[in-house]
Amino acid sequence: MKTPRFWYPPPGDKISEFKAKLLSPLSRVFEAGTALRRRFAKAYRSPRPVICIGNAVAGGAGKTPVALALARLFSDIGHKPVFVSRGYGGRGKLTCVDLRRHDATDVGDEAMLLAATAPTWVGRDRVKAVREAETHGSVIIADDGLQNPNLAPSASILVVDGEAGIGNGRIIPAGPLREPFLDALSRATAMIVIGKDPYNLGRKTKIPVFQAHFEPVVPKGLPSVGRYVAFAGIGRPSKFFTTARLLELDIAAVREFPDHYIYTTDDVDSLRLDAEVLGARLITTEKDAVRLPPYFRAEVIVIPVRLVFDIQGSEEVLVDILLKNS
Repeated sequence: MKTPRFWYPPPGDKISEFKAKLLSPLSRVFEAGTALRRRFAKAYRSPRPVICIGNAVAGGAGKTPVALALARLFSDIGHKPVFVSRGYGGRGKLTCVDLRRHDATDVGDEAMLLAATAPTWVGRDRVKAVREAETHGSVIIADDGLQNPNLAPSASILVVDGEAGIGNGRIIPAGPLREPFLDALSRATAMIVIGKDPYNLGRKTKIPVFQAHFEPVVPKGLPSVGRYVAFAGIGRPSKFFTTARLLELDIAAVREFPDHYIYTTDDVDSLRLDAEVLGARLITTEKDAVRLPPYFRAEVIVIPVRLVFDIQGSEEVLVDILLKNS
């Protein structure tokens, strides 16, 4: 689904405030249900280090790029990382992702990206996925799952989109929060704030806070002249459009789709028409690319991003903190 605009209202937006208040009773039900599940759950603790990467809000905060960066850091010091993911958007069956056989409809888009870096297990039952992953690596990186009460991670990273913050600060469905922000902080070992932090979220906690940002990886042969139609179906498509403009590309039009959206033949025809009418090339995200029909992917330029820590050496400090808690 697309993120409701009233979750992230401009200052003084009375209509958004009214919508949020109207849904507040449902938020209390959601929060109570989450608290009950956590109270009565019996959390599984793996004999392997399990690093959980999560966020406090619904939608994208940058968890998957953080997971990928962390896997590379662990590999650099001799560990064999393995990923565990719910496989959102897939079939939910316990599966070891095979890029030769599976696609996003089987295992979800995020798992497809993870599996290109390290062995990846997906499944709605996170504990079963972790048990399988234990025999395939020395450290398990759980992409999402901070709110999963059935798993007791060795350490957790709370990922925050600094620019978006926590929206109106309300619980789903009145706002974007999966749980009170301070509750999420209380279970985190460290926090990564991606981008600028105008809301000073990094000051709301005593745990270590790391500043980072995304840098686009420019594809080889990307023409610097010409027009482009940018499209994305991620938590905040505007982030990708901003990234494209930072590359000084001439963005003639943008198209937004819901997060985890599976593109249809009608979508392909529509995007092709946009590009033809505007005399433009099509560009999208790495996460969107795995959800495109295979016959269409060659027509689209993919711009990946990578996580870069603002202060050199921060990544080593983070890994050391995580391992000390494992």
